[in-house]
Amino acid sequence: IWWLDPELTYGNAKPFVFTQGHSVCNRSFFPCFDTPAVKCTYSATVKAPAGIQVLMSATQSTYLGEEGIYQFYMEYPVPAYLVALVAGDLIHADIGPRSRVWAEPCLLPTAISKLSGIVERWLTAAESLYGPYIWGRYDIVFLPPSFPIVAMENPCLTFIISSILESDEFLIIDVIHEVAHSWFGNAVTNATWEEMWLSEGLATYAQRRITTETYGAAFTCLETAFRLDALHRQMKLLGEDNPVSKLQVKLEPGVNPSNLMNLFTYEKGYCFVYYLSQLCGDPRHFDSFLRAYIEKYKFTSVVAQDLLDSFLSYFPELKEQCVESKAGLEFERWLNATGPPLAEPDLSQGSSLTRPVEMLFKLWTTEPLDSVAAASSVDLTKWRTFQTVLFLDRLLDGSPLPHEVIKKLSECYSAQLDSMNAEIRIRWLQIVVRNDYYPDLYKVRRFLENQMSRMYTIPLYEDLCTGTLKSFALEIFYQTQNQLHPNLRKTIQQILSQGLNPLPAIDTTAVATDTPAMVLEDKVSEATNGAISLRDVNVSA
Repeated sequence: IWWLDPELTYGNAKPFVFTQGHSVCNRSFFPCFDTPAVKCTYSATVKAPAGIQVLMSATQSTYLGEEGIYQFYMEYPVPAYLVALVAGDLIHADIGPRSRVWAEPCLLPTAISKLSGIVERWLTAAESLYGPYIWGRYDIVFLPPSFPIVAMENPCLTFIISSILESDEFLIIDVIHEVAHSWFGNAVTNATWEEMWLSEGLATYAQRRITTETYGAAFTCLETAFRLDALHRQMKLLGEDNPVSKLQVKLEPGVNPSNLMNLFTYEKGYCFVYYLSQLCGDPRHFDSFLRAYIEKYKFTSVVAQDLLDSFLSYFPELKEQCVESKAGLEFERWLNATGPPLAEPDLSQGSSLTRPVEMLFKLWTTEPLDSVAAASSVDLTKWRTFQTVLFLDRLLDGSPLPHEVIKKLSECYSAQLDSMNAEIRIRWLQIVVRNDYYPDLYKVRRFLENQMSRMYTIPLYEDLCTGTLKSFALEIFYQTQNQLHPNLRKTIQQILSQGLNPLPAIDTTAVATDTPAMVLEDKVSEATNGAISLRDVNVSA
């Protein structure tokens, strides 16, 4: 349960509270069997002060105004981690026949402009692929920057961090991913956290089928290329023998399942599901199978064998061909081998968008640097966000760059990038930091002075403290710490304290600072000495 003082909200007017149950946090919210294997309906009664709007992940709600009491009822069985509550200065607007958006008053116009009309389009596309949307309403609530992840698929009420509103393409992908969870994860759930890919891999596959239907194959391939790049970056840093790269991970006693929420769960899981779809010959045949799978198992929890047995039963001709035992691509190997995916999707349909990225990257990284004129003629403002972040990520992977290269990059693009969204700007600023490019350091300061979310602060602090700029990081932190949530303050303190005498204690008694929601990011950084940027693991639930 996250309690926020008014200063930690956008409006600075009223306190705010929200819960985050994934994976095993709701045992601190209410007594429960905190496992995805157990599902039940629930009802709740919540009393709140006047002027505070309360919402829950429920199919029915009523409000008794005189008593200030809200009553909620979820009529379908859900696992404990999908029970969610949010309360604060929230108002709403309808954005479709079964959807509304909730946000603080100062944010609502932006949320409406970004999502009005298109959520219904995504829901309709999903229904055409996987069958009826069973939860009634699909509402969205935007939370303050303290929300510890990007998005959470709470049924009937998706939680999304407000910080993502400025990055249109990331917002599209994040919401569609949560829409996909309505079928994969919420209706049919992984029975154990050791097989989280059953939720995330299938939801990622469904998300990309929806984006292909609504935005075309080229856009989907671009987004997939961007994510697979991140997967290989994580693989390189963790090592191919790391057990967390398995789809079926063994959870040792006392280990928080959130530690397993990495890109393998999403992207290696996606690659396995994509491989299954390719065995069918036509993705529409696989869509039909998934509809039957949802109908058979909805409101229950499953293990991987349930999915694979159903797949082979639905396609008896594939069972006769023994596809589950095909040399090098055995289903068992997909599930239990460490390392990268055994096969990756054909992304050639995205070449019209990915080829310009590859060509520009080559111009900047081929010695001698005699192609600056050609490179500088590229107008990044005309690119899609995912093209720009793919280009910048590859420059990041190659950092530190020769000084002449980073100087020319700044001259060509820095002004363009200043006007772009935070997903783009943070990557350019990480390049600035990793290359000790002092002329643009003031932009790092300005960015951190205006950011309060984990995903836009931790990566920069990690990079600043890995290099020679720790004193610069300390100075910014002490100037901005009061605008940060106590949990985030503690995490940044830990980053800053590495190799230094302990920093002065900061009072964190207002909020429990050992929240499981933090553990993933801290542990990943800890395991790799900060080498993995949070941008590579801070994915939507």
